[in-house]
Formats: sequence, C-alpha cells, structure tokens
Amino acid sequence: MKQSVNILLSGGGTGGHIYPAIAIANELKIKYPKANFLFVGASDRMEMTKVPEAGYAIKGLWISGIQRKLTFKNFLFPFKLMSSLLNAQLIIKKFKPDVVIGTGGFASGPTLQMATRKNIPTLIQEQNSFPGITNKILGKQVSKICVAYDGLEKYFPENKIIKTGNPVRQDILETSTKRQESQTFFKLDKSKTTLLVMGGSLGAQAINKLIDARIDFFTNHNIQIIWQTGKSYKKQYHNYFEIKGVQSHKFIKRMDLAYAAADIIISRAGAGTISELCIVGKPVIFIPSPNVAEDHQTKNAQFLVDKKAAILIKESRLGDFDEAFKNLFDDKNKQQELSTNIKKLALPNATKQIVETVKLLLAS
Repeated sequence: MKQSVNILLSGGGTGGHIYPAIAIANELKIKYPKANFLFVGASDRMEMTKVPEAGYAIKGLWISGIQRKLTFKNFLFPFKLMSSLLNAQLIIKKFKPDVVIGTGGFASGPTLQMATRKNIPTLIQEQNSFPGITNKILGKQVSKICVAYDGLEKYFPENKIIKTGNPVRQDILETSTKRQESQTFFKLDKSKTTLLVMGGSLGAQAINKLIDARIDFFTNHNIQIIWQTGKSYKKQYHNYFEIKGVQSHKFIKRMDLAYAAADIIISRAGAGTISELCIVGKPVIFIPSPNVAEDHQTKNAQFLVDKKAAILIKESRLGDFDEAFKNLFDDKNKQQELSTNIKKLALPNATKQIVETVKLLLAS
C-alpha cells in the first residue's frame, strides 16, 4: 500500500464544512502516517484559522458565493471565480495531489473542478438531503460521492454514490457515558431539566431572541440552559451568566459534554449538526435557518420529522414555539419516542467509510 501520498482537501465557510474535512484528514493520517496534507479554503472565512489550529496547512482562494440580491459582490463574482480557478490550478500543479476531497463551501467548487480536469481521483462528501448547484455539477465529473441521505440518485449518477453518513467529531460517539462529567463541567443542578440551545458557530439571531424572551418561563419551570449564542452575539447576551440557571457561551469547545448534559435540544439544522444529534439521541426541536442556499436546513430537518425523529418549527412560525415546547416538556413518552427514532438514523462510522472509499481511489 502506498504510504507517501499527497492529499488535498477543500471545505469551509462554516463549521459544517470545515469539521468534516478535518475529521476525514485525521482518519486518513492514521491510515497514511507519511501522507502530506493541504487544505484549500476561502481566504476570508473561518477555515483560515480553524484548519491551522487543527494542525494542517491551508491555502486561501479569493472566492465567495452569489448574493440573493443585487450587490457589488455579485459584480465581483466572475472575477473571483476566474481567480480561484487559476489559483486552484496552480496549487494542484505545485502540490501534485494523489486524491482531492471536497466537503462543500465556496472554495470546493474551483478546487474540485480543476482536479477533475487533470483526471486526479476526486471525491465529494455531500452532507445535505438536497445538494447545492455546485455539487450537482461536480457530481457528473468526480470519481465518488459520499452521501448521508437516501434518494440522492435523483441528483447524482447512481453508480458513484456511497451512503456513508456525515463525519462527526470522535468525542461525540461517547456522550452516553459522560453525563456525570458534563454536569460537573457545566456546574449543573442535577435536579433540573437541562436545555441546550445551539444557533451555529456564528449564532442565530432568531433563536437568541426566542430564548431571551422566555428566560423567565424556562427558569420558572425548573429548566437550566446551556446557550451557545454564537460569537456575533457574545456581548449582547453575556450578562445571562449572572442569572442562576442560565449560561451563555459564544462557542462551546466541549460539545460532547454539552450533548451529554442535555435533556432537550433546540438547534439549527445544518447537516453536520443533524448527524451529531442522531448519534447523541436526544429530543430535538429544529429551527432551520431560512438563509442558506436551496433551503438545505429545512429539507434536512423535514427528513427527520418524516421519520418521527424530531420537531420542526420554521422561523416564520415561531409563534408556535411555546405550545410545541410545552407539549414536549410535559410529555416524557414523546421525548423517549423522538430519542429512540433519531438514534435509529445514526451513522457513526461515516468517517471510516469515507476513508475506505479514499483508499480505493488511491489504489486505482
């Protein structure tokens, strides 16, 4: 088996694209200890700091998405795309990758596009139940497509699809054994119900406002809150640390312990988050972001709702929240049903299966 290989990965823009790429790289490093790794990201996005923090080198491309409304950024897009295609070509020429892996995000498109033109083995990891435009185009060109949902043969060549699930952080796999540790870590009252609120790494204004307006309701019902406000809202909600039973965090580093502590979870519906929540197996109320391409999050959450594995409340229907939450909070049987059904959808070996697919591409 060839050990000294060059592996190029591209994924970023949000944690939902970055962390799967890092998880895949970490697993590949175990299989190929002598491998050389290089990431490609968007030069002004969070991957430029998160990837080096994980111990990997990264190159940035001048690239962004197309805005939904008419803006100057849209005028720049053709120039950014040409620049990114050229720079991706130069990176590939210099690094000479044996395989190229894309996990989504702005930089993935140009990088995978140039790799396929060079006939380099390529793999995309489609995290959503409904693929975006870029991956639909790339799907016709890449070697393999690792997916997390059924039914994607409507969008991709069926012979290229491998259902693996989405990569998750390895510490998430052991949350069921960390309940006591988590209660100590977060200084929780064991007699209270713990509500975990997550709006993503940047935060979600609608979710933050929702929780802010209901602090008294939660605390009056013996509910304590671990609240990830996101870095954009750190100052606005930081004073809640002064209220007994409510703790706000701009970012939670020990998500494994936050999941372990939770009795009920309120969350956005990013693909990576959903994959983690399926493994964690707690009752979840999803409030999808309506601001993502192709309304991915609503489609992801609806997939679980159809399996009776979660509750979905659209941002446009947040007036329904109080009744939905109270019904769930008061009904232990409903909580157990959601927990059982969401856990049935877990695919905990996703990272290993993706790496096995990469190994086949390297051997071909």
